[in-house]
Amino acid sequence: MSSLGLLLILGLYLGMLFFIAHWAEKKSNTKWTNNPYVYTFSLAVYCTAWTYYGSIGVAAKSGLSYLTVYLGPIIIIPAWIIILKKIIRISRVNKISSIADFISLRYGNSRFLGAVVTLVCLFGILPYIALQLKAISETFHIVTGTTFSSNIFNDTTTYVAIALALFASYYGTRYVDASEKRRGIVTAVAMESVLKLFFFLLVGVYVTFFVFDGFDDIYSKASVLEGFQQKNTIGGVPEALNWFFLCVLSLFAIFLLPRQFQMAVIENNRENHIKTAIWLFPLYLLLFNLFVYPIAWGGNILFDGQNVNAYNYSLLIPQFLGNEFITVLVFLGGFSAAISMIIVSSIGLSTMLSNNLLIPYGFLGSLQSEEQDKNNKRIVNIRKIGIFSLIILSYIIYRFYVVDYNLFSIGLVSFVVIAQLAPAFFGALLWRRGSLNGAVTGIIIGFLICVYTLLIPYTIGISNYESTFISDGLFGIALLKPFELFGLDYLSPIAHALFWSLFFNVMAYFGISVSFKGNYRERNYAEMFVDIDKYITMHENAFVWKGTAYTSDIQKVLVRFLGEERTKRALNLFHLKYNLDKKELADARLIKFAENLLTGHIGTASARILISNVVKEDKISLKEVLNILEESKENIIINKKLTETSNELKAITGKLQEANEQLMEKDKQKDEFLDTVTHELRTPITAIKAASEILHDDDDVPEELRKQFLQNIISESDRLNRLIDKILDLEKFETGKQKITLSKNNLIQTISKAIEPMQQLIKNKNIEVVFDKNREIITYFDYDRITQVVTNLLSNAVKFCPNENGKIEISIAENENEIITKISDNGKGIGEQDLEMIFDKFYQSKNQNIKKPIGSGLGLAICKQIIEHHKGKIWAENSKEGAVLLFTLPKYNTTTHE
Repeated sequence: MSSLGLLLILGLYLGMLFFIAHWAEKKSNTKWTNNPYVYTFSLAVYCTAWTYYGSIGVAAKSGLSYLTVYLGPIIIIPAWIIILKKIIRISRVNKISSIADFISLRYGNSRFLGAVVTLVCLFGILPYIALQLKAISETFHIVTGTTFSSNIFNDTTTYVAIALALFASYYGTRYVDASEKRRGIVTAVAMESVLKLFFFLLVGVYVTFFVFDGFDDIYSKASVLEGFQQKNTIGGVPEALNWFFLCVLSLFAIFLLPRQFQMAVIENNRENHIKTAIWLFPLYLLLFNLFVYPIAWGGNILFDGQNVNAYNYSLLIPQFLGNEFITVLVFLGGFSAAISMIIVSSIGLSTMLSNNLLIPYGFLGSLQSEEQDKNNKRIVNIRKIGIFSLIILSYIIYRFYVVDYNLFSIGLVSFVVIAQLAPAFFGALLWRRGSLNGAVTGIIIGFLICVYTLLIPYTIGISNYESTFISDGLFGIALLKPFELFGLDYLSPIAHALFWSLFFNVMAYFGISVSFKGNYRERNYAEMFVDIDKYITMHENAFVWKGTAYTSDIQKVLVRFLGEERTKRALNLFHLKYNLDKKELADARLIKFAENLLTGHIGTASARILISNVVKEDKISLKEVLNILEESKENIIINKKLTETSNELKAITGKLQEANEQLMEKDKQKDEFLDTVTHELRTPITAIKAASEILHDDDDVPEELRKQFLQNIISESDRLNRLIDKILDLEKFETGKQKITLSKNNLIQTISKAIEPMQQLIKNKNIEVVFDKNREIITYFDYDRITQVVTNLLSNAVKFCPNENGKIEISIAENENEIITKISDNGKGIGEQDLEMIFDKFYQSKNQNIKKPIGSGLGLAICKQIIEHHKGKIWAENSKEGAVLLFTLPKYNTTTHE
């Protein structure tokens, strides 16, 4: 493919990334940019050009050892739910913006330690960025069929580096507060991660199933190649140790690489996104490695005996077979893998460079005298220039240094350098005794061992065995050979350097930390880091400080970086949080709060320096700090218990109040119920008495009228009898005296017989009854009681049906465990607030003031008791046409209930 055509495709691709980043910044709060999947895919910035090309080269040349780079992260990922969550919480409450800030803050806001961590990261990551540029350059020349040019203006990578530098410096520095979330960058990186995986799987499927006839075909053809068996076994103990150390190396890298810390910690919006990451990220790595071996050994088969670079097999195979389309797509995948790493790493390094080197050691004095707008503009410009300069510096390293080195060697050297942060980093999370001097000494010694065992030999040239330094050791001392230090000669250079550097690093860190006491700030932050969960809500309470500080002086410092409005708002929130009145003198909490506000702008060390310049701090002994911390811890525990007790009391008070209201309501309802029952009893008694008196006092009553009065007496007596029966029924059910007798019955037939006595009433109101009688549903129930329930529900439906076009529909449905009977009408329905109450025996009496209901109000209450004694349920619903009353009966499978 022509260079111009490929450059046009790259331009369109970069334009798409600009668009995605711009769109994501505008839509930063939508679910499309703020979700666990975008977060997880952004973590795949771990998969760089080394993953895309280097792992294939290692698999082709050395076999299975490439897997170690992925096994380490997969092994530790389940622990993310604890460790990563803890790191995120510490970073969030302290406004941390880089791994250098994280480590330096833990060891007492040390400016020097922050600078040391920054320098180590620069030494480790700049060659790694150069490696990505090398991968872009090499693959570009493969796709276009061109050769490397010594003229930088003829090198395509020059323009790619400039474009990436502009993109990263613009979108990576949108906010002066470096702890702010960069949704544009994160979304763009997540999209790139998806694309690079898709393109890699595409070439894997192409090689495995189109170039060859599946995995078995590749294996059978590769197994006859020279060295196949030796390359595809772990080997003996030395090889197993190499594997172990390389797994440990990648385990550290997933936490410590600046780009991983940036994405996993700084850019995390919600802790619960980790729950998705702990399964999706390993799955991503698994998919990425699914076709590494087929491509590697497919390339070995196709190019057997030819002088071909195995690291480029994923491009060379489709190109060799004339498939230009897949070749270009694979190139775009590798390009995505490279630029993601370049962009995110340069942002993280720029933040460290500005906050831990340039500002605290150079620009801090000038920033103190400027106005807020000028300060913020200068900080942003420092970071913009930092990002641009780092990428250009990496380009220079690529041009003049890493051209002769492969992806594998440089990538793992960078991992070993960054691994020197591990003791201080993990010690910050887990060990209170870790001290500043121990951390600094350990990192420096470990780094110097790396320089001796890796950086110097690689600079001289790993294949240059004429060098006496490599072959004979320093000053000709055999024990000082860089690849066989102290006689350890069975580890690979990377594993060997990792072992010795971490050995001396850890010994120095632990030895110095336990031998010398740290200052009070170190121990203070140690408590706050190790026990972050105890201090998460009231973080400032755990900060120990004594001295004299004026709120107005602190406010002036904040205004220079945050502005008047934001400073005022922040201080108001602080006073609300701790329920404090605004005071002239500041306490330890305000000191810590102010340092946190400044940390995102200028870093932890510079924030401490600025605040310490306007306050007068008194010295505190380590013993006093421990006592204060112990008291603070006890107070937090006591406050927590008091809060819990208070909440429990509030809950109990609420329940008591609710119960009291219910009792009052029940009492009121009981009075209303008694009134209703008295009224209902008095009505037939009064009618009976009146008719009896007329018959008794007047002997001349006509025979026809006498019969009518006697009929009224009989009718009202029956009514009185029914009412008394209902009250007695309800009382028996509620006290448990009423029993039901189960027998085997046909529910369809029972309902049909219940309808018969009501036919005349139904006919009088012109009501249409829809019921399918041509079925048979046999189950166990009390025939008389279920008849009573159906009669009550039908009477209710008839009562509320309209006078014209009334309709009652009865249906029965069955499921595995129960039979559901539904009686619906097309009346006015039931009020939503009354749906739960209509089966209450007090329901009718509660509505007396609205309208005198027809009936005693006991029918539905009795129905509820009958159904519940059958172990069923009864409830009411509203439909589009009216009300629906439903009840269930369980399916009894035996006759033991009869």
